[in-house]
Amino acid sequence: MRWTPGAYLKYADQRLRPALDLLARVPLDSAERVTDLGCGPGSVVPPLAQAFPGALITGVDSSPEMLAVARETFGDAAAWVQADAAGWQPDAPQNLIFSNAALHWLDHHDALFPRLMGCVAPGGVLAVQMPNQYSAPSHTLMRAVAEDGPWAEILVPLLRPSPVASPDDYYGWLTPHAQTVDIWQTEYMQIMTGDDPVLDWISSTALKPLTDALADGQRNAFTEALAYKLRTAYPQRADGTTLFPFRRLFIVALRA
Repeated sequence: MRWTPGAYLKYADQRLRPALDLLARVPLDSAERVTDLGCGPGSVVPPLAQAFPGALITGVDSSPEMLAVARETFGDAAAWVQADAAGWQPDAPQNLIFSNAALHWLDHHDALFPRLMGCVAPGGVLAVQMPNQYSAPSHTLMRAVAEDGPWAEILVPLLRPSPVASPDDYYGWLTPHAQTVDIWQTEYMQIMTGDDPVLDWISSTALKPLTDALADGQRNAFTEALAYKLRTAYPQRADGTTLFPFRRLFIVALRA
């Protein structure tokens, strides 16, 4: 999948806020080696650098388009590495592996999370935030429309069950490797503007693999059908705003 950084950054403030909330809960006073895993356009690197002055920061992402924006925007604030997080391995144990809104794109979390903990130095931290929106109308309607139309044969094989497991599962996977595991969920009430803001939001993330698979005519028909249902689920208020509740799961594990 080719990412479009401009579309993703349209909601940069809303996407950065959970990262800052996650960073505020990282129980480290200092760090020598920090990895931003799934760094995207690099927006979290400045807060990481401010929190851990002098740290060697590495930004890892699979998208060359995202990394190009990161390099152009933040220069040598980090070492930028193109790699898939599913198989990424650092050159040395990291004091902090920080991942904001990236690991939900990967499967097999039962193996992934213990492996990442193995990349953390003793006394270091694995800090992860993932959207946990798969039971919300934004995502259930997306799947329903994908399954009901002339595009179903193309789109149904692309649909994924929720890749985000329960908090109990993450606790069980991480506690054998950790001193402490802190897990919480937050639902952000995002205040959106525009005619189809929820469609616009998911178009650069969850919806993108589906629309990328369709030719222009089907893509337009599919997105119009979905937009209609989303307008009903998330109605525009009299003041022109749309309220879009968005749930996220947070995990901070301190390695033993």
